[in-house]
Amino acid sequence: MKPAGRYLPGALLVVMAGIVFGLLLGLSAEPLSAPVQAVAAPHEVGGEEPGRSEPLSADDPLREPVAAPPPSLDPANLPPALALVPGMTLSEGREDSPVLAAILKPPQPSQPPERLPWLRNAVPFTLPAPGPMIALVFDDLGMDRSHTARVIRLPGPLTLAFLPYAGDLPHQTAAARAAGHELLVHMPMEPLAAGLDPGPGALLTRLPPEEIARRLDHGLAAFEGYVGLNNHMGSRFTSDRAVMTPVLAELKRQGLLFLDSETASSSVGSEVAASLHLPHTHRNVFLDDELTAAAIHANLRRLEDIARHTGAAVAIGHPHEVTLQVVTPWLAGLAAKGFVLAPVSAVVRKSWGPGP
Repeated sequence: MKPAGRYLPGALLVVMAGIVFGLLLGLSAEPLSAPVQAVAAPHEVGGEEPGRSEPLSADDPLREPVAAPPPSLDPANLPPALALVPGMTLSEGREDSPVLAAILKPPQPSQPPERLPWLRNAVPFTLPAPGPMIALVFDDLGMDRSHTARVIRLPGPLTLAFLPYAGDLPHQTAAARAAGHELLVHMPMEPLAAGLDPGPGALLTRLPPEEIARRLDHGLAAFEGYVGLNNHMGSRFTSDRAVMTPVLAELKRQGLLFLDSETASSSVGSEVAASLHLPHTHRNVFLDDELTAAAIHANLRRLEDIARHTGAAVAIGHPHEVTLQVVTPWLAGLAAKGFVLAPVSAVVRKSWGPGP
């Protein structure tokens, strides 16, 4: 009978040789490489566990399982603020790797939202002004083309309010903007006097809410580039809180301002606008209720007094011949008196601030 050891299966010899080779290899093995150390648990910085001086081997039972890299390290999963800059690649998880640099980089500030139309379309004007501000508004523009053209040629910045039912408004209002003036939609509204006609498309208190909204939308679509709206006539309509509230709420929604022409002392326009946090102001002086040069001169003096005492005042005039004859030389001497001609948006900003 032959010794059993001489007939060990070849497979067993291979296994035994492998065990011996593994033991010899383990005695001379190097510590774990940096890539494996870097993905260890947070308390294992450097691949070491507290209380042990030698590195943990990959198969050490005391070593916590090595977690896979989190999905956020995949470029496809990085949020926009952490996107890799051009040339970056996902390298091994070292502390100074581009991935960590991207994560630690502060996010880029977002672009500011688009400014509201009452600010975007405003004539540039620096506050605080070097003197009392006067905003001169010309109403009823667009119908009388020759007088409208004369108003546009006046030195500005003026605030020009165009009736939405006038003709060729895109051309007329573009000319006004090119001349440095600010624009308003001069929206027709119902007057108290039954004999006065505010014109087509007027807002009337007896109309259902949906028709008022439709007419308002139609008026606001007549031209572009305006900062807001003021009322044409409207002594009855602006005195009715129930109809004024949805109209001014729509101006607020569209980012516009409101100038209360105050054609009636009972107007609730400014009060409702304030309750809605709608940027607004109101008319201080009508220049030409009485169409005489003496009356217009007197109103200009009153306008100056208000501006001196309050810092800003708003006047409304109309493209009448006598008004133009008086206002033209008055504008030329305004700066010498220490006043600053301002667009109506600047008066609103002075009291309301730069935003909604």
